[in-house]
Amino acid sequence: MRRILIVLLLAILLLPAPNKNKPELFGPGPLLVTARALPLSSTDPALRRIGRLTYLDGWQLRSPHHGFGGISSLLAEPDGQILALSDSGTLMGFHIGPGAPARHPFIAPLPVRPRDRDKPWWAWDSESLTHDPATDRYWVGFELQQMICRYAPGFARVEACRTWPEIEAWPETGSIESLARLPDGRFLAIAEMGMTADGSHDTLLFAGDPAEGGTAAPLHLRYVPPRGYRPTDAVALDARRLLVLNRRLTVQDLFTATLAIVELPENPRPGDRLKARTLARLAPPLLADNFEGLAVTREGDRRIVWIASDDNHEFFQRNLLLKFALD
Repeated sequence: MRRILIVLLLAILLLPAPNKNKPELFGPGPLLVTARALPLSSTDPALRRIGRLTYLDGWQLRSPHHGFGGISSLLAEPDGQILALSDSGTLMGFHIGPGAPARHPFIAPLPVRPRDRDKPWWAWDSESLTHDPATDRYWVGFELQQMICRYAPGFARVEACRTWPEIEAWPETGSIESLARLPDGRFLAIAEMGMTADGSHDTLLFAGDPAEGGTAAPLHLRYVPPRGYRPTDAVALDARRLLVLNRRLTVQDLFTATLAIVELPENPRPGDRLKARTLARLAPPLLADNFEGLAVTREGDRRIVWIASDDNHEFFQRNLLLKFALD
């Protein structure tokens, strides 16, 4: 019975709604983050290999700043610079691993447009983040508002925002969990709970910037995750392939996650299925929590995968950051 109650509580915490434990608004400032190294497996500390992933490092992150945590998406650089975004509109920049940080660690709220300043702090349920390295611009997907916004370099200001009827048709409690920018300038958004008739997840392929008013209506595709899982983040590997992070909550295992790969058709057509192929699964006794953030970098010839968890600002969950090499 106790385990069932825990699952029910966690399921409620996953809903994008006002949460008494989410931090209220605060100003920008410095951030102190401590990282405790963790083995991948609690029963076999020597285990390094799961599926097509090789475990390189993993940490439990803590900070005395009350706004730290709730990581729902992230970007990473090869030198260990991390930019994380919480599910309450908070940016967190810090360094992990060996070497000196290239920038000062910070925590700051996302900038908002003047017209949006009267919206309540809990409405900024930012669940997805992507970046164009060529222009240094960022895009954020907001689940409750079902809106995509583009930000200037350095998150200096909001440049544009747009809502789409295709996204407004998704449940507010499970909309823009995943937003990826492809190298050719297309964008892909996957609904966490917006389902098609066959039980797959509605997926929107935008030919251009989804925050711009002139971008044409997106193409509807269908994402088919590993059975029982829902997508929580996605990142492009190249113009055709994407990694997708998927989450499941059960009474037996609590949180588990799978990392999967999908391939876009060369010439996508409405209704095309994007069937996930599992690369690795994270479940007890391996490190497992509410994994929602996914990023990819390169170290030489190796592709590096970063996975982060959202602790929902609850004492019984953890902020985990895991680093893998992908075969």
